[in-house]
Amino acid sequence: MTANSVVPSLYQGLVVSCQAPIDSPLHEPSVIAAMAEAAVQRGAVAVRIDTPTHIQAVRQRVSCPIIGLWKQEISGYEVYITPQFRHAQAVAAAGADVIAIDATDRDRPDGETLAALIQQIHQTLGKPVMADVDTLEAAIAAVAAGADLVGTTLYGYTAATQHQSPPSFELLAEMVKQLSVPVICEGGIASPDQAKQAIDLGAYAVVVGTAITGIDALVKAYCSALIRSTQAD
Repeated sequence: MTANSVVPSLYQGLVVSCQAPIDSPLHEPSVIAAMAEAAVQRGAVAVRIDTPTHIQAVRQRVSCPIIGLWKQEISGYEVYITPQFRHAQAVAAAGADVIAIDATDRDRPDGETLAALIQQIHQTLGKPVMADVDTLEAAIAAVAAGADLVGTTLYGYTAATQHQSPPSFELLAEMVKQLSVPVICEGGIASPDQAKQAIDLGAYAVVVGTAITGIDALVKAYCSALIRSTQAD
């Protein structure tokens, strides 16, 4: 699939984020790949995958677009989604079609600018970039920096938005209204009805993770609810 055909293939479709906590049995590459294949077989237009190892395993099982990223914690910095070019390079080499990066207004390692990172991904790797943002201001800046897609991914997960809970349909609507590139709704989508609402508001595509593939988080939530119910009795 060429870079020019990847983005159109996502239009009004479901992207399934297949990830698992590092201490979960589901973190095995073969399991992540099986999740991804099942999602694609049931109609997902793409998958979103973390780490080169998992991307490589998924690439062997699916031909649809992979939005790839690599979560890396770097001391002294809050940016963690594909924070440096070397991470983007590894993600691309593993088989990702789109590179997702943190595009929030936070300090970046080595003083590299967002625009410089996006330009390097475009010129050296030939891949479109999905900018994960938390605010409208960050989204506008990401487009100015050259992002091909912008997602609401980090809304509720940064200091600027920590008092908010995703999904933010208000932010989504404003991004759709003001941005010149496709807007991806990601974060907090918990039902098919919410996914449809996002598309109705103008989202180019919808990413769903925990509500579909988050067995660890879902089981924990169910068990906690049952314990509370027992204690109440």
